[in-house]
Amino acid sequence: MLKHLWLLPVLLLLGCNSNTKPTEAANLIFKNGNIYTANDAQPTAKVVAVTNGRISYVGDDESAIPTNAATQTINLNGQTLTPGLIEGHGHILGIGYNEMNIDLLNVSNYDELLELVAAAVKKAEPGQWIVGRGWHQSKWVPQPEILVKGFQTHERLSAITPNNPVLLRHASGHASFANAKAMEIAGVKPETVASLSATLKEGEGGEIIVDDQGVPTGILVERATGLIARYIPANDRAQDKQALVMAQEACLRLGITGFHDAGQNRQVIDLLQELRDENELSVRMYVMLTGFDEDLLNEWYQKGPMIDSTEHLLDIRSIKLNCDGALGSRGAWLLEPYSDRPDHYGHETLPMSFVESTSKKALQHGFQVCAHAIGDRANREILDRYEIAFNTYPDKTQDHRFRIEHAQHLNPSDIGRFAELGVIPAMQAIHMASDRPWAIDRLGEQRILEGAYVWQKLLQTGVKIVNGTDAPVEPLDPLPSFYASVSRRTLAGTPEGGYEPDQKMTREQALKSYTIWAAYGAFMENDKGSIEVGKLADFTVFDKDVMTIPEDDILNTTVRMTVIGGEIKYQAE
Repeated sequence: MLKHLWLLPVLLLLGCNSNTKPTEAANLIFKNGNIYTANDAQPTAKVVAVTNGRISYVGDDESAIPTNAATQTINLNGQTLTPGLIEGHGHILGIGYNEMNIDLLNVSNYDELLELVAAAVKKAEPGQWIVGRGWHQSKWVPQPEILVKGFQTHERLSAITPNNPVLLRHASGHASFANAKAMEIAGVKPETVASLSATLKEGEGGEIIVDDQGVPTGILVERATGLIARYIPANDRAQDKQALVMAQEACLRLGITGFHDAGQNRQVIDLLQELRDENELSVRMYVMLTGFDEDLLNEWYQKGPMIDSTEHLLDIRSIKLNCDGALGSRGAWLLEPYSDRPDHYGHETLPMSFVESTSKKALQHGFQVCAHAIGDRANREILDRYEIAFNTYPDKTQDHRFRIEHAQHLNPSDIGRFAELGVIPAMQAIHMASDRPWAIDRLGEQRILEGAYVWQKLLQTGVKIVNGTDAPVEPLDPLPSFYASVSRRTLAGTPEGGYEPDQKMTREQALKSYTIWAAYGAFMENDKGSIEVGKLADFTVFDKDVMTIPEDDILNTTVRMTVIGGEIKYQAE
């Protein structure tokens, strides 16, 4: 609470609600639009004023706002203003590199993937690595003629890339597709598969997919990707900085004012601090330390969380643990085997003993833990480890806000445990739209109905859901995820009525999951996430009223303006 005491004079000066007139002239006034506040005490307003980067008035009486010659008034002309949207789980560097490398998110079949790779080959020097991300074989129409364990094989890719090693990451980031040249460089061949597989230590699961002759197909699942990725030349600092700048620009175009960065290394943390110090950090960043670097965690345990209590431009008080794989690559860790691969349960990609010890250390040193879990077993195992940590340090659990990232597939007996333990589910609604058509093949109807993407079942227990996209796993645009939240349909609009429609969010819930609940998931609800006097003036302006228009029109809505700290950071032509 101490970190917010500085705000009391500001609140007294500006007035604590819309019925109190501010005394200082506004810098910026928004009016004549549909204003949704995400504040239950005052859900809508007609006028919002900003003074010195914070909200100074929310209400219906423009005459109550002091002005001077410098006050700028923005006529919304019927457009819609909401609190600034917060990406609740993404990968900021990956977004930037997706803009720089081959973006495969929109390829609809193997042929289209080959076309993009062929174009990259023409621009590349012999021996130069070709990298990209975004393919998802389960979404391809038509499916490749040859499939091994549900994946394509490398022969066609290798035929067009004889002189260039290629590694293309799955959209989920939990599998990769390599050509023959890349496998040759890494020594991945029939006679070495057994020994290489043995190097994938227990608890760090991975798989080299081979055909019935034992020949590698080019598909590497989970940690097996590292067998080849280690040979790709590292990006330099200048490239990383360029990627971060490009990712921020993408956020601003899409109305994103805050970003929860799900797992970051020391090099990128240093770059983010550099951007902040150079006033080049425009999106408010909430960064999770990667759990893959134990030395990094130990360093931060010693110095404690970094909290920017005035602007929240760069907060570091969280740890990301990657505990299983993805459903698309059959890496999600399940209690029962995959319906379409009965001998397989997925992968535990981090020892649960490490989850337990990290949870205990995090509580002791003031850090939040955010653990990736997609499969029902991974979710249960993590909830178990969190509970052990909470019971060990009960005096440290008053406001821990531990999270499970994704929480996609839950056993019914574990749904209520989130609320009981105070654990936040950070779920990306767009995954339902993308995955649900084929997820039933992986899990079967019963598991889908009982525990897949169960937003209302969780909300009814009293938890807050943090929404997002997991970009670049999915496109960064929040509007498709908002649409999926309220429709439970694919982006093609199927099926009519939506999948498991009883689990739809209301529009109010969907807006909160992208604003005030996302702010709560990062300990920032006192400063952002809703339009209230005294909070940071972060807004997103849409050309349509996303709270009332027909569902299908949500996908045709565009961001017209992004405001951060009372500054217009993006304005559409």
